[in-house]
Amino acid sequence: MKRLIPAALLAATTLLLPLAAQAQTLRWASQGDAQTMDPHSQNESMTNMMNGQVYERLVTRDRLLGIKPSLATEWSQTGPLTWRFKLRQGVKFHDGSTMTADDVVFSVQRAQQPSANIAVYANPLGLPVAVDKETVEFRLAKINPIFLQNLNAVFIMSKAWCELHKVTKPLDFKNREESFAGFNANGTGPYRLVARQPGIKTTYKRFAGWWGTFDGNVQDIVFTPVANDATRLAALVSGELDFVIDPAPRDVARLRNTAGVKIIDGPENRIIFIGMDQSRNELLYSSVKGKNPFKDIRVRQALYHAVDIETLKTKLMNGQSVPTGALTPSPQGGYNDAQLESRLPFDLAKARALMIEAGYADGFEVTIDCPNNRYVNDEEICIALAAMWSQLKVKLKVNAMPRVTWFPKMEKLDTSLYMLGWGGSVTD
Repeated sequence: MKRLIPAALLAATTLLLPLAAQAQTLRWASQGDAQTMDPHSQNESMTNMMNGQVYERLVTRDRLLGIKPSLATEWSQTGPLTWRFKLRQGVKFHDGSTMTADDVVFSVQRAQQPSANIAVYANPLGLPVAVDKETVEFRLAKINPIFLQNLNAVFIMSKAWCELHKVTKPLDFKNREESFAGFNANGTGPYRLVARQPGIKTTYKRFAGWWGTFDGNVQDIVFTPVANDATRLAALVSGELDFVIDPAPRDVARLRNTAGVKIIDGPENRIIFIGMDQSRNELLYSSVKGKNPFKDIRVRQALYHAVDIETLKTKLMNGQSVPTGALTPSPQGGYNDAQLESRLPFDLAKARALMIEAGYADGFEVTIDCPNNRYVNDEEICIALAAMWSQLKVKLKVNAMPRVTWFPKMEKLDTSLYMLGWGGSVTD
């Protein structure tokens, strides 16, 4: 199994202008787009990041990722299975209505429904109960030591707005459902959604009625997905864009020497890995019939030993990645254990011996499902793996697709072999 932590990259144009002359519209881009504007449907970082401009949670994160108040001002445990929260008074939704405890109860229960991709975090919150208009109590079925981290995954929606527009259930993304909440929004956050054009443009405007304090002068945000790396880079350098979050690694050195452009980089809280179907008795997309080669640990180890991770790092990622053997990208989540970080060595001879021992001396054919606009060099990594695994006579068919197609396929478990990325603030 290949595990690779990509470095987070940010390329931004730096405009040294007097404060009064600074543009108040922030224009940015990425290779992909958000999945949906429904804040409970998909738990995916790009989607959460964009929805997080509009929607808020009871608690949020500070700059060191510690939990701090947001729509709730204080909380306490009244018992081992109960948490009580006092809501911030006077909070307005973007339609002018006032947030109450009923909206919080509704939102948590909405996020606990099967079509919610964040239900894995919402379900451990237990039963939400409105004690009064400004107080919510959570009654748990069992002790949850990371309750506040789970709570930080649930955006608060307006119950009345959802009922009016018939979106009381989260959009079922994997079955290609569309709904009013997928293209429209009504949150309490610092920016309101102005227009949503999937794959084209999404615009936001500062919400004057926000309860918080604005940091900065941005009045409008314009996001434009630009799939082509060269086009995205040209738009940045020309000043059409203010920043991009995913410049191609091969362009980073040149960008560092480009006047007016600033690169910010560092390890990202994300792991990129290859997953294998070890459940089915026969793979869905393979030449092997009647059995599943991935159930054999020798096959899995052989594929692992055949990954030249240093070549991926230096040649494909241009040094903008950190090889690891850990399942969590965070030293905090992995307890900073060097043994967890260690990898099986690149060893083709051992890999071939394991394949022979497992009965696959002639290899086999299998399809790998990869996104082509989600992670940095995602399709390119899969193509590189195909070349590496061909040394074991494993014929890898790379099935690369846009994220809008790839995510539903993964959620349906319609795959035999796949690339996936995982990260975020909940590392427990």
